[in-house]
Amino acid sequence: MNDKDYMRLALQLAKKGCGWTSPNPMVGAVVVKEGRIIGQGWHQRYGQAHAERNVLASCAEDPQGATLYVTLEPCCHYGKQPPCVDAILGAGIHRVVVGSADPNPLVAGKGIAILRAHGIDVTENVLQEECDALNKVFFHYITTKRPFVSMKYAMTMDGKIATYTGASKWITGEIARNHVQRQRHRFRGIMVGVGTILADDPLLTCRIEGGRDPVRIICDTHLRTPLQSQVVMTAKQVPTILATCCGDPEKQAAYQQAGCRILFLEEQCGHVNLLQLMEQLGQEQIDSILLEGGGTLNWSALESGIVQQVQAYIAPKLFGGRDARTPIEGAGIPLPDAAFCLKNSRLEQLGEDFLIESEVEYPCLPESWKKSEQ
Repeated sequence: MNDKDYMRLALQLAKKGCGWTSPNPMVGAVVVKEGRIIGQGWHQRYGQAHAERNVLASCAEDPQGATLYVTLEPCCHYGKQPPCVDAILGAGIHRVVVGSADPNPLVAGKGIAILRAHGIDVTENVLQEECDALNKVFFHYITTKRPFVSMKYAMTMDGKIATYTGASKWITGEIARNHVQRQRHRFRGIMVGVGTILADDPLLTCRIEGGRDPVRIICDTHLRTPLQSQVVMTAKQVPTILATCCGDPEKQAAYQQAGCRILFLEEQCGHVNLLQLMEQLGQEQIDSILLEGGGTLNWSALESGIVQQVQAYIAPKLFGGRDARTPIEGAGIPLPDAAFCLKNSRLEQLGEDFLIESEVEYPCLPESWKKSEQ
């Protein structure tokens, strides 16, 4: 086995932390001595030991003189855990092979510099593309302090998310729907508009056994969410946030008594200020959001510049109907040249359905974003 082989193993180990490490990154590590793997570890839970300390603790023999493979640059600062570079130096590791550089300003090359200053041979950027892709959520969050937002929708091949009667269950098959549940486990928050609550009364939880429920975020400008809705009735069991522009304390109190949290926000173009919402959610360490909104909220999210990724589940069906709903509605763009472009698309077949996952490329910074940066 070579450096890439060991790093691939470290990547597989890192993925075991999916859904549990946020807002920290997923990290995997392998220790190799004289051609033998003597230790394997990963970052298992937020607040617990990092991958480097876990892998050193797992070693079947003394790691003195061994090589450490790690998917992300070792940290060199005190947080909930002590610096990993200290553990590496203390273990007598001879060589460290790193996949991704850590963009966290507290690290950002300092960890590697410390290792080299102590005579450790460091090899950087092994399988960097794969290691970077693993932590695109963390990289976005740590550099912007805002959640990484993935707009998810299921549609037919003629672009409909419901029939003209409003019926939408089910567009995709069971395999695709199970994939969505894994996304709910992976992302820290799930966001919908009040229209979705009124139309479908969803529970918005993760239905995987042993999975982690996302924080539920309802964009409800005028506080119209029914008190008997599933999200309100279960708010004491699953964290639920109502983002609203309604300042009526009596109205708010009813939801708060049910266990909901209220985030009072400015109104923008008739709805909650989504950029302000992202800033507040980021301050609460919600590093990622699965946006499962309808066409109105999806358009507002794009127009506000908060969406980084689109996950389109496409079923080989045709609904037709001029009045049937589409994934993105709102005013729309006036000319093709003004389109929101998607790049680095990835296609995956899920049973009879397809998932196209793409990054959003904004032609220029939205005005709302520019104003917030000033």
